[in-house]
Amino acid sequence: MSMTLLDWRRRVAALYAAVRAAAGADPDGAVARFRAGRDRLFAEHPDSPLPADKRPTFPGIPYWPYDPELRFEVEVEPAPAERLTAHSNSGDPYPLDRIGRVTLPIGTLDVYWVAVYGGGVFLPFRDDTSGGESFGGGRYLLDTVKGADLGGSGGRLVVDFNYAYNPSCAYDPQWSCPLAPPANRLTVPIRTGERYQADND
Repeated sequence: MSMTLLDWRRRVAALYAAVRAAAGADPDGAVARFRAGRDRLFAEHPDSPLPADKRPTFPGIPYWPYDPELRFEVEVEPAPAERLTAHSNSGDPYPLDRIGRVTLPIGTLDVYWVAVYGGGVFLPFRDDTSGGESFGGGRYLLDTVKGADLGGSGGRLVVDFNYAYNPSCAYDPQWSCPLAPPANRLTVPIRTGERYQADND
């Protein structure tokens, strides 16, 4: 951990706080501001996932258009407790505890708690775009230990695929990121949120 990485996390958390405050009243504006802020972080911040030599010419993260039909606020339903080990692109183990699941019109996803110091709710997924139009290891919806929190109250979570994002290892393999477990594979294409460019030019 460094002070610049702390600053990165604070800025990411601020982007998500702004989404939670504005998305209900101004969903189009909220997602536009979020994407612009994320682009600035990628292009300018010293802890950007982009390799330093690609930052000066970075054209912005590729996204699909906003789709209001892919935003849900849902109950986290009970599911049998299970600890599994997710692995990163480099094989590093990440222990995850299943804490429930969410049932969406497009499929069911398990919700995890990252079982290491600091913890946090973690909701990754793969879909039928993974490995082609989006990163093969899947995308993330929530990773609250790093500030990626779209809100919800009580036992409910906001699950908004417009904010689905590629893990850092999609941009540079030096990063170690847990990949979406097999249970979190959707059998439909999710064409909103971040897309993927293999060369990241």
